[in-house]
Amino acid sequence: MELTKLHRERAVDAVYQALRQAIVSNGIRPGERLNVDDLARRLGVSLTPVRGAIQQLATEGLVEIRPRSGTFVASLSAQDVEETYRIRCALECLAAEDAIHALTAQDIRRLKDLVKHLKKHPKNPDEQSAYERYRTEVHQVILQAAGNKRLQEIYDALNAHIKIARLHAAEVKSAARLAEDHADHEAIVDALEAKDLAGVVLALRRQSDRAKQGLVAAVQRLATQPPGSEHAAAAG
Repeated sequence: MELTKLHRERAVDAVYQALRQAIVSNGIRPGERLNVDDLARRLGVSLTPVRGAIQQLATEGLVEIRPRSGTFVASLSAQDVEETYRIRCALECLAAEDAIHALTAQDIRRLKDLVKHLKKHPKNPDEQSAYERYRTEVHQVILQAAGNKRLQEIYDALNAHIKIARLHAAEVKSAARLAEDHADHEAIVDALEAKDLAGVVLALRRQSDRAKQGLVAAVQRLATQPPGSEHAAAAG
């Protein structure tokens, strides 16, 4: 019995990770209905781990279980985006407070390398994907230096919602926005190197506010589009 239980738990975890990745990467789109039978067949598992995984995703807010309607991938409204960014920024500032004296010389060198990559504006989808990875890693280096596992978990969950909103709204940054984004990240790293916590917090808030405004505008534009439209205007 114990062996069966452990195997089943691993199956739930594997299904959860597969579905979460599909949602975050836009393989399953916001608003799309999840068919438990179909998912079980495609993943080669029974219904039980799929249902367990969906419950985990619902707890995380990535799917919505609607009585008598079914289960759907969650969509974020402009207000959801606004609230999520505010919480995420607070977590970033807390992480910076814990990390500022823990960052090593190697960490600072890595952060500077990442910021150099952010100076190169993406010109195609592959470059855009790489740009977002570098951008994400800047914040992950700080979070890892902070050494707060629970903070990391909450941050990652919030980040999943923001990533879904970006994909759904087809947010595109202008050259001016990209230049501002680079300058903000450069200011974050410079302040970290100088161990200037007030400067780090100011730069983190400025960067977060700009990102929030751009995505909120993109989500609002998406909400005004006719049903079936797949393209949002570029975020300014």
